[in-house]
Amino acid sequence: MTRRPPRVGVLALQGAVREHLEVLWRLGALAVKVRDAGELAQVQALVIPGGESTTMWRLARRLELLDPLRERLASGMPAFGSCAGMIMLADRLEGGVAGQETLGGIDMTVRRNAFGRQVDSFEVDVDFPALAGGLASPPDPFHGVFIRAPWVEHVGDGVAVLARIGSGPHAGRIVAVRQGPLVATSFHAELTPDLRVHRFFLDVVAEQMGHPPTS
Repeated sequence: MTRRPPRVGVLALQGAVREHLEVLWRLGALAVKVRDAGELAQVQALVIPGGESTTMWRLARRLELLDPLRERLASGMPAFGSCAGMIMLADRLEGGVAGQETLGGIDMTVRRNAFGRQVDSFEVDVDFPALAGGLASPPDPFHGVFIRAPWVEHVGDGVAVLARIGSGPHAGRIVAVRQGPLVATSFHAELTPDLRVHRFFLDVVAEQMGHPPTS
């Protein structure tokens, strides 16, 4: 019997929504926009895109989405947050604006705009061993696109560090993590032709649903 593809929502309040949708479609997921609590209730997993975390937070609060999002995450819904999405999934935030809230879910402290402002955006290879997909040989580095990106300052005991910057002035900085069904990256995986991070997330979704991974 053919397995139905997962229905994966992309939080469509602000940010790189279209880019995530296109990657998920290419990988065979049924990807849809999520803009309200009703649409959220129809998805099995969620992507929180890069963009502006303060704008996302304010819009989610105005649209009464904060509590439904927190409830779905607490219930075990898989989620992947990139850049601003990483900030939204953090339990603790440094460098936020006054009163800024997150959704939480990952026991980590994230520093907003840690690498600098827009003019400080950069690209660099990151070491991401989990992308090996069970192969004995290490995977090629993932080419990360960092735009006003956060980094992870501290993680709790239950958080797996998935990736660090491999070289340059920020070498060793944590830029990807996982806690249970929640995955977060500092960089914009959706802005490269490399589909491995999204494929990794879809394997997390399959694992949560009790299916074997696709990769």
